Amino acid sequence: MKKILMTAAVICSLFMIAEAQQQLKTPPASVSQTIKQQFALTEIEVSYSRPSMKGRKIMGDLVPYGKVWRTGANNATTIAFKDEVEIGGKKVAAGKYGLLTIPGASEWTVIITKQLDVTSPSAYKQDQDVVRLTAAVDNLPVSVETFMITFDNATNTSITLMMIWENTIVTFPIKMEIDSKVMADIDAQMKTASPPYFQSAMYYIENNKDLKKASEWLDKAVKSEPEAYWVWYQNANLKAKLGNKTEAATLAKKSRELAKTAKNEDYVALNDKLLASLN
Repeated sequence: MKKILMTAAVICSLFMIAEAQQQLKTPPASVSQTIKQQFALTEIEVSYSRPSMKGRKIMGDLVPYGKVWRTGANNATTIAFKDEVEIGGKKVAAGKYGLLTIPGASEWTVIITKQLDVTSPSAYKQDQDVVRLTAAVDNLPVSVETFMITFDNATNTSITLMMIWENTIVTFPIKMEIDSKVMADIDAQMKTASPPYFQSAMYYIENNKDLKKASEWLDKAVKSEPEAYWVWYQNANLKAKLGNKTEAATLAKKSRELAKTAKNEDYVALNDKLLASLN
């Protein structure tokens, strides 16, 4: 009986030790990150793990040249698009993909693949590629400790994805064709009971379209939103670009008055600057 009790006690102790070990939490060696980036009319989501240098040589050593890299650590790196985009001159449908790279000393091969689980070179299947492109390597003047993927150079139609680690930065553009969609939407919205005059005019201005039409829409916008000093200001700014300084000054003064009442000193300053340029 004593032996049975002792055995039971040992088993119980082992279970308690195992349970305590399971509850122990330690920081991950490579932290995970998911970033969402809006651009054009869509959103990009990247999920990856961020390894750190920790005194190690990275490019050409820890990350070998000429071999498929998961572009991070731990799990496979993925990239998802809510709408169709263009990468490397090829259309990429909305959906979730794997993001792989083959690093080199002067250039990397960037791969967008249907595979979502590639964590080692042996798992990679080239016939699953959606896009394969070459990106140049640029050297940084400083060393970046922890690998990062981020975005820069956002415009209405493109954005640059950047991969940065150690003294290396590799980038490639992601593009989206939006003009035909926006123009079709503007045409449809103008036939509704509440046309988006201001937003439509600003799109025309920012994309160098028919400025006279944009001016007409801004005239209607100030009538529909008489207290909106920002609308008055944009109307004044456009009138100045079209060479109508007298009307531009009148509109700017009204915008300044409304901004002053609303205690928005930024727009007061913008109108002061505009008025000074009209003299």
